[in-house]
Amino acid sequence: MRTRSQRASTARTLLTVLISATLAATACATTTDGHAVSIYDDPFTVAGLPATGGPSGPRDGVPDAQIAVSGTDGSDVDALAANAIADIEDYWAVEYPNVFKGTFAPVSELLSWDPDGPGGIRFCGMDTADLVNAAYCIKQDTIGWDRAYLLPSLIEAFGPMSVVMVLAHEYGHAIQHKAGLVGDDDPGIVVEQQADCFAGAFVRHVAENGAPHFTLNTSDGLNSVLAATVSVRDAAPNDPDSIHGSAFERVTATQIGFTDGAGACTRIDADEVTSRRASLPQRFDGRNDDGELPVTKESLTALFDSFGSVFALDDPPKLDLNGTDTTCADAATTQPVAYCPSTDTISVDVAALAARGRPSTATGSVDPLLSVDVTGDYSAYVLVASRYTLAVQKAAGQSITGPQAALRAACLSGSVTAALSPDGSTTGAERRIWLSAGDLDEAISGLLSDGLAASDVDGDTVPSGFSRVDAFRTGVLGGQKACDGRYR
Repeated sequence: MRTRSQRASTARTLLTVLISATLAATACATTTDGHAVSIYDDPFTVAGLPATGGPSGPRDGVPDAQIAVSGTDGSDVDALAANAIADIEDYWAVEYPNVFKGTFAPVSELLSWDPDGPGGIRFCGMDTADLVNAAYCIKQDTIGWDRAYLLPSLIEAFGPMSVVMVLAHEYGHAIQHKAGLVGDDDPGIVVEQQADCFAGAFVRHVAENGAPHFTLNTSDGLNSVLAATVSVRDAAPNDPDSIHGSAFERVTATQIGFTDGAGACTRIDADEVTSRRASLPQRFDGRNDDGELPVTKESLTALFDSFGSVFALDDPPKLDLNGTDTTCADAATTQPVAYCPSTDTISVDVAALAARGRPSTATGSVDPLLSVDVTGDYSAYVLVASRYTLAVQKAAGQSITGPQAALRAACLSGSVTAALSPDGSTTGAERRIWLSAGDLDEAISGLLSDGLAASDVDGDTVPSGFSRVDAFRTGVLGGQKACDGRYR
């Protein structure tokens, strides 16, 4: 994010791979008894599926797929990857004719390598020495992966289903080219968004118990898959080679596929991506702009005033920066930000909130390959937004307890976040805070990890990070009216 003075000077902002690539070397509803029932009516479902716990990952007792992998060392990592490819190909053998004309044809070859190996193994015309990657090669119709660094790092950080997700993304690239869905003139972001979407459609297939080798629960299991997608976002928005999309964009595309199926992925094009980006910031303002503003009493006061200008309540809530209120008569205390309905006050433990908003790079917690949590100033500021939205709900006569209130809080937080875009239509003279590139990614990561920004007044949330993120992005893309319509 950024303050008004920072925006004017462009000196700083306030709020502010895949490691895989395509190598060219080369809203739903069901009907019950005639009544349309939205998949969002039950907050304990995930895009129409039950919110389940239980196992996620390889199924016990299922024989490994008999599928050839060139260069393999017979490791468990390669067996996991081969099983994933086998299930992905089974899925596309059925789905491809439903979405495209013709019959599905598997890729020509699978290749595994060790970047520290003796050399000699080539992928897509490149020496695989020091090649830490997973990719689809267009000219050879081949999918390859690094079994020594990338895949083990994914497994360690997010579990084995993250490898399945990555390979489903790469196979999505193969599907694009086999179907003639993309060409040389299509923007890279479109190519990547479609592949993320196809991966999301396959992940739903796994969650629906359709994959022979894998299972996936729709609570922490699906949360981890999405967290892996967040981790391999484009973290440097000013880099011209950043074509995979922000975490917000990657998760959005994955959720489109998961919710609406593979057919919906074919409708992602340049116009669709542009419409989603709308006025959201895509770049930092300059070399000295890192999109971060430390959490202080001054920045919180400015943020609070900006929320007030967006929501324009007749009687806005009060701000208390002297610590969270532990004496509220009608709500539990949530840390480090709390809302008390009886006093209509939002109280903040500034030091604790500032710790939540410290960038990952400042804590030394970033893995050389993957960052498990994407943190920064908006990791903190979105929590203040969510407590403010409880006051908005209260003013509208809505309940502020229960799962619908929790998801409304996430949705309205997305709405006010988008309204703070510097190019948005609601920029008024009284606005003191502006959105910056990277803020949405920090919010998404927090929604997946603990969900406080998607909780009711007592801090209770729904178990599915997918649902929490979906609510937030509904607000970002659809505004307050979309929140009021969906989370009645």
